[in-house]
Amino acid sequence: MARTASKMSSLGTLAPNFLLKDTNSGNFFTFSDCKGEKGTLVFFICNHCPFVHHVMEEIIMVANDYRVQGIGIVAISSNDVVQYPQDSPELMTEFAFENKFEFPYLYDETQEVAKAFDAACTPDFFLFDNQDKLVYRGQLDDSRPGNGIPLSGSDLRGAIDSLLYNRIINPNQKPSIGCNIKWKK
Repeated sequence: MARTASKMSSLGTLAPNFLLKDTNSGNFFTFSDCKGEKGTLVFFICNHCPFVHHVMEEIIMVANDYRVQGIGIVAISSNDVVQYPQDSPELMTEFAFENKFEFPYLYDETQEVAKAFDAACTPDFFLFDNQDKLVYRGQLDDSRPGNGIPLSGSDLRGAIDSLLYNRIINPNQKPSIGCNIKWKK
């Protein structure tokens, strides 16, 4: 298991726009389509990563808890499906169904969106405020496969709660750790 850290983009950066196909509905989505009234959570995942599998249950709980509170939620997979066919759009559809995604799971075939976000690993989380400015990037919590720390979503939940309740979001944020995005050669 490769251990790659988030690049930790500059806070305040504006959300890059995109136009990507949702593997669930077949519809195309832009950032604006995914925006929530109070903020937007964009996260990069893939179907096969053990780090993603480790946190998936908590990701779904976070999404379900905060969608109803005005946070837009969207997942993106940018892996090269030639080298990693288990991350193909067809299998993304299955993965989303099996995990009961109630949010778009977009396929970034060109990998331009991952580059625009400066995403590095799966999972990689980016939280934007209602002005589309980056207010949090980094880890879900301290839990990793095999480290014995239970999942809580505490880091990401703390940032979302601060955003929702107009509190200062701690600028000392820890990078996510996961498998590197599988870039095309």
